[in-house]
Amino acid sequence: MHGILLLIRAEISRLRRNRRYMVTTIAFPVVLYLLVSKSATGTVYGVPFAAYYMVAMASLGAFSGALTGNAIRIASERKDGWIRQLRLTPLPANGYVIAKLVASMAITVPSIVIVLLLGRFYGGVHLSAGEWITIAVVVWLGAMIFTGLAIALGYRLQPDQVQPIALLIYFVFLILGGIFFPLSGALQNVGKYTPTYEVVKIATDVIRDVPVSAGLVVGLIVWLAIFSGLAVLSVRATAETV
Repeated sequence: MHGILLLIRAEISRLRRNRRYMVTTIAFPVVLYLLVSKSATGTVYGVPFAAYYMVAMASLGAFSGALTGNAIRIASERKDGWIRQLRLTPLPANGYVIAKLVASMAITVPSIVIVLLLGRFYGGVHLSAGEWITIAVVVWLGAMIFTGLAIALGYRLQPDQVQPIALLIYFVFLILGGIFFPLSGALQNVGKYTPTYEVVKIATDVIRDVPVSAGLVVGLIVWLAIFSGLAVLSVRATAETV
């Protein structure tokens, strides 16, 4: 356990020094929110545009760090032999995966909190303390789903393959999830089954103070199970070769 904690601390320290990671998870969503949140009026999914866009940008930063950044790093570290070296230490076999998961979830917190603070003080979004916490937790758990997918991709693909594939998957989920723009019509009928849409819809329902559909919660659980299962299978499949 002590070894896993040390590895988690090392992972978090590395991520904090990674400028590219900080730009994609914090700076990019913040700049977009400042530029766009007040450029549109009206409501989206029953809430003011500024509130919807706050949720969307918090999700954008958290999901980016969880998926694209992790997948590329894991693939590179596997190719460089880092995972093989860790297997020669007393660290448990799943210690590397646990460290990646915990570090990723820890480092997404600042991006979520900063965007939510912008929503409150710049976008004029007013919620109760419980609603703020609920929205933050929903986005945070959504990021955990994509961390599972990142582990699966990182263990299965080579570094030169994983980046374009992870980015493609990432942007498909962003578009179908209504992160860049709200969905309607046929696109919404397809997108409503994605974890990105489910996160946004749950959060906007919380803001509207209406009951959250059980189907949305079940959907997130199903996606978490799918991507976590893929991660476990990928780790086991490559256990003898890394």
